[in-house]
Amino acid sequence: MSRALQPDEELVELDAEAVRTWCARAFDALGREREEIDAINVYPVADGDTGTNLYLTAEAAHRAVEAVFAASGPDAAEAVRAMAHGALLGARGNSGTILSQLLRGMATVLADGCDGDHLARALAEAARAARQAVARPVEGTILTVAGAAAEACAAGGTLVEVARGAHEGAATALAATSGQLDVLERAGVVDAGGRGLVAVLGALLETVTGRSPDRPGAASLPPAAPRETCAGEDGPAYEVIYLLEADDTAVELLRAR
Repeated sequence: MSRALQPDEELVELDAEAVRTWCARAFDALGREREEIDAINVYPVADGDTGTNLYLTAEAAHRAVEAVFAASGPDAAEAVRAMAHGALLGARGNSGTILSQLLRGMATVLADGCDGDHLARALAEAARAARQAVARPVEGTILTVAGAAAEACAAGGTLVEVARGAHEGAATALAATSGQLDVLERAGVVDAGGRGLVAVLGALLETVTGRSPDRPGAASLPPAAPRETCAGEDGPAYEVIYLLEADDTAVELLRAR
């Protein structure tokens, strides 16, 4: 289900139905862009599955939100927590794991309020949490795009102003990623994970305004198909993803080893 706004209606605050709609639209958007995102996946491992991993992670988040609605009448904070928890349990690949951490960071702030100023702080916490979750953060990735989204709306404002600022900031940062990583520049593409995040933020903007934002244009979005394969690049040939159930102190000890 999704919430349809009346003409010229804009949300002032996210409620549970708006969170539900955002989650559903993010899932749909990643489904539409799945193959294109897979096609530009050349970093950190050129295995062509970033779009699929983000889509499956969003699907898990969507199922979790629908489950909490089926069980009760959640408030906005409960809906966001369900979205983040579902994404965490269903996270696929590096990009899906980072998306789950972005949502987790947002959920901690949106538990206290869901207006524009809270959303701005939630996006800042999301960027911080995602970067902290990565052992060796690299610029030109989804982390850069998340940071730019948060910075673009750091001053706060109405819900629409913050959502629009975050989406525009993310899209601008996405276009610049091809110049930040040599592997992206050689392939002639932008970062795949960052492109997925722009889709998720676009779904949020559509939810609060009722209007679908423009996708990044040709000037900011290089061709979907890489012009050069990256086989033989120095670096990992595979990645291992696992779920660790532990408190934060245990995570810090593991990271330090």
